[in-house]
Amino acid sequence: MAGATLIVSLVMSGLTFWAVNTIQQDARISDTRFGRDLGLLLASNIAPLIAENNLNEVAEFSGRFYSSTSSVRYLIYADPEGIIHFGIPYSEAEVQNSLTIQRRIQLPDNYATNADLPMVRQHQTPNGEVTDVFVPLQNSGDYLGVLAIGIDPNPTVVASSNLTRDVTIAVFISIWAMVLLGVVFNALTITKPIKELLVGVKSIAAGDFKQRIDIPLGGELGELIFSFNEMAERLESYEEQNIEELTAEKAKLETLVSTIADGAVLLSTELDTVLVNPTARRIFGWDSKAVVGHNILHHLPPTVTVKLTRPLYRLSGSQAAIAEDSQDESLDPVHKHREGDEFRITLSEPTERTIRILLTQVFDQQRTTVKGIAMTVQDITREVELNAAKSQFISNVSHELRTPLFNIKSFIETLYEYGDDLSETEQKEFLHTANNETDRLTRLVNDVLDLSRLESNKTYRLGDVEITRPIEQTLRTYQLNAKDKGVEIIQELEPNLPLILGHYDLLLQVLANLVGNSLKFTNSGGKVVIRAYLVKQMNPVMNQTQKVRVEVSDTGTGIDPEDQAAIFDRFFRVENRVHTLEGTGLGLSIVRNIIEKHHSRVHLISEVEVGSTFWFDLEVYQEPEMLTQVEETTRNK
Repeated sequence: MAGATLIVSLVMSGLTFWAVNTIQQDARISDTRFGRDLGLLLASNIAPLIAENNLNEVAEFSGRFYSSTSSVRYLIYADPEGIIHFGIPYSEAEVQNSLTIQRRIQLPDNYATNADLPMVRQHQTPNGEVTDVFVPLQNSGDYLGVLAIGIDPNPTVVASSNLTRDVTIAVFISIWAMVLLGVVFNALTITKPIKELLVGVKSIAAGDFKQRIDIPLGGELGELIFSFNEMAERLESYEEQNIEELTAEKAKLETLVSTIADGAVLLSTELDTVLVNPTARRIFGWDSKAVVGHNILHHLPPTVTVKLTRPLYRLSGSQAAIAEDSQDESLDPVHKHREGDEFRITLSEPTERTIRILLTQVFDQQRTTVKGIAMTVQDITREVELNAAKSQFISNVSHELRTPLFNIKSFIETLYEYGDDLSETEQKEFLHTANNETDRLTRLVNDVLDLSRLESNKTYRLGDVEITRPIEQTLRTYQLNAKDKGVEIIQELEPNLPLILGHYDLLLQVLANLVGNSLKFTNSGGKVVIRAYLVKQMNPVMNQTQKVRVEVSDTGTGIDPEDQAAIFDRFFRVENRVHTLEGTGLGLSIVRNIIEKHHSRVHLISEVEVGSTFWFDLEVYQEPEMLTQVEETTRNK
């Protein structure tokens, strides 16, 4: 506003002074014309008198002429040398002496030769600008001197010009005085509150919702300040409520992320680590490292860094990576534009493991801008091992099924086509072989079914079992096999063993698998021993309890230490490494599951070329009345 006022006032003042100057120029031209005409008229009348040297007549005529007009400031007569000899109101002194000052008019040197027209000029006086007209005095072609006439400016024009100038200056000063007063008033009443509002708005935009404006004003500014304070109070209230909700949600999210089984890592678009859960720290060995806030590529294992560098930059929105991918013809269009990638990587340190990493872009609510990358890490070492074991198992089962089926088909076809040509002994031998192969198939199918049933959630009802009975039945079952192989099978049972809590058929299957394995890996002349005896164990609640320990020992080939950790896993076969014996690799896995159903664990002690011992403890069976007494005693304690 001040600038606009300045421009307007300057323009108006300029126009005013231009108008005044124009008027003055016109007045000056009028004065010049008037003075020149007047001078020519006077010169024409005076020149003959001067030529006659009739100065009295010149003085008289000039006096009447001077008194008849108010526009003439002065009349001066000078001779050809410019010496003044008469003038009104100036005249030469009557008495000349050595002190008399001689005055003259200084004219151009060539003025007498070029004196056809009057010479005009203006000069400033304390009473205003005076127009000087110099008219040459000539008579009959002779140059007699010069007549100088001074013409006063038009008083009306001068008065109006001065008035216009004074009014313009007064208006200009008044306008600027009002502008200055307005600026001061604006600064005091408008600018300061607006600046306070601006500071408050910036504070609110920066997240400081405690900002308030305390300026007592009325009118619209007062309403604006009141509305601003009310808005800030509401935003502060909303912020507190949102912070509480966000804090609760963040706590839930962090708890969820920290408890999930998979590793979780959240990255920013600059690939800086934002969040890491304990599983990811364990998988990558970051337990003692500060990785949050640092570039993840600086902390990943080398094999993972090589695999993930390019996909991470591409998913983060890096233009260089996107351009490189767009030029890579080996990538299909789906790969170039998808929002995530999946990788399977093998780590060698600290132990050999296989992990699966899933990279997923995190978008904003409108799904237009990438806000980060979510990395899901899964340790699939067990899965890979199981897949390999399953493949091996399927191969083994296929071989095991194909061989007996081929034998059965071959012998049955032989009997069908050449049965009349075979002796009765040969026919019986063929049928016996087919029957054995059928039993072999049955065992294989039963093992698979048993393991599937045991690994399900099916519960078994446990009751009182006399452990000596399944042991003796197992001995009778394998006695002939042991005799044929030249292996001695022995039982060592502590007398008067108490009843145990168990499932007869399942325990019988455990003993059969353990004894069968012992016979399989024990050479002729060796021994297989089944032991059962009572052991005492300390219990923090019941002080001391009794259990029955069952052991199956042999003097066979033994098991390597590197195989002992996996011996009870599904599909694992020791014979794959040291033997070519038949088997499905399910027997010991079945044993482990059955013993776990009995709330116990099976243990192994083995040494290569010395033998192996499998043992487990079974709880002593207690009558319901006894259980009630024990529980009551426990509560009293």
